[in-house]
Amino acid sequence: MLCFLLVHPVLSPTSKFKAAMGFFKWVNVLIFFHFFAVAPIFSDSSFSSNEHSAIATSKFLDLAKDPQVFDWMVGIRRKIHENPELGYEEFETSALIRAELDKLGIPYKYPVAVTGVIGFIGTGLPPFVAIRADMDALVIQEMVEWEHRSKVPGKMHACGHDAHVAMLLGAAKILKEHEKEIRGTVVLVFQPAEEGGGGAMKILEAGALENISAIFGLHIAPNIPLGEVAARAGPIFAGSGFFEATINGKGGHAAIPQHSIDPILAASNVIVSLQHIVSREADPLDSQVVTVGKFQGGGAFNVIPDSVTIGGTFRAFSKESFMQLKQRIEQVITGQAAVQRCNASVNFLEEEKPYFPPTVNNGDLHAYFQSVAGSLLGVNNVKDMQPLMGSEDFAFYQEVFPGYFFLLGMENASIERLQSPHSPYFKINEDALPYGAALHASLATNYLLKLYHDVPVSVEGKYHDEL
Repeated sequence: MLCFLLVHPVLSPTSKFKAAMGFFKWVNVLIFFHFFAVAPIFSDSSFSSNEHSAIATSKFLDLAKDPQVFDWMVGIRRKIHENPELGYEEFETSALIRAELDKLGIPYKYPVAVTGVIGFIGTGLPPFVAIRADMDALVIQEMVEWEHRSKVPGKMHACGHDAHVAMLLGAAKILKEHEKEIRGTVVLVFQPAEEGGGGAMKILEAGALENISAIFGLHIAPNIPLGEVAARAGPIFAGSGFFEATINGKGGHAAIPQHSIDPILAASNVIVSLQHIVSREADPLDSQVVTVGKFQGGGAFNVIPDSVTIGGTFRAFSKESFMQLKQRIEQVITGQAAVQRCNASVNFLEEEKPYFPPTVNNGDLHAYFQSVAGSLLGVNNVKDMQPLMGSEDFAFYQEVFPGYFFLLGMENASIERLQSPHSPYFKINEDALPYGAALHASLATNYLLKLYHDVPVSVEGKYHDEL
């Protein structure tokens, strides 16, 4: 646990952190940081004499595009890409992150949620704003032939999390150079297991992100032009869950099916009937998806197997629709199996693959994001987007405190068309890295500045807070 302690006169409850910030110029401060084997820092947190001057975030993009910073981010991204690790197995990735934070002089807490790393830049005082990157890979064999392709058979960074880590480290490098101008604390969240493992939920359960005022996250997008971003207020991604069902029959010879109970036929009817849930039971204006992506059964042309296993995913934008889908999936599978004289068991894999809630962007943060991104990239490069049926475990953070998630463009159509995420041919346009780093840094610092000026000052009190 990271602790902060300051000695002051008594503070009113509504103005604790503002008073702590305002008295840095004249109060002796003792700040104690309790990390895992990390030494105390932030001993000098004084601000510029011009308390109302904003950090020049318009320069962040220039700093991120500096050849030294850019090449550094590219090198990190390629190292991670060559050594992909699945959820909760990101030990080498985590070690690389910690090594870079050590070089930058940025303190951190580790381990969090097995392999996660939580870093801190700024005063060490409230307000706290978080910026997040996921860092796990996928079970995919890379088919892209290039110098830095995956060295691990069957594993690949096919969703851009290697780039996400590089951009967050890029933001950390920029922010560290401007640490004395930060009016609060930026919390760097390097999160494991986004790809179905619910790493965000584990980070929260570890208590690593208490007292956060807001959190920002991004995902690279191969179909949005380089230098553009896209987002919206409200639902942006669907909630998602997984299911697996075993349908049991009676095996036998394919030439005498009357002596068997065919689970393949039963499973086929189950799959067709599952599609009727969305097409005939759901409101057409309420987007929902049920997809079966797994079908395993039988190993010979002339043998009816004893059992078949199917599995898939279901998605919706409201919790009510999501739970209705869950209920009906189980009813349809067991009912249709029974029609074919089979029995079925359904597992929703809550432990291995927890439900992801819908990703819902805070309305106030949407207006803020448009302002900051518009200043950095130009208002014409900040686009609205339609909701997508994909899911993102960033949603767990948004259920606890205000959060905002956006897509970062990386397409350069004059060079090549990029494949979609989760494709074995997925590639990253590394020219996008400076944009992500600069946006992370800009969103965090300006939001802290906004909070700093929005909270009234009180001169009485004693302050104690803990992240």
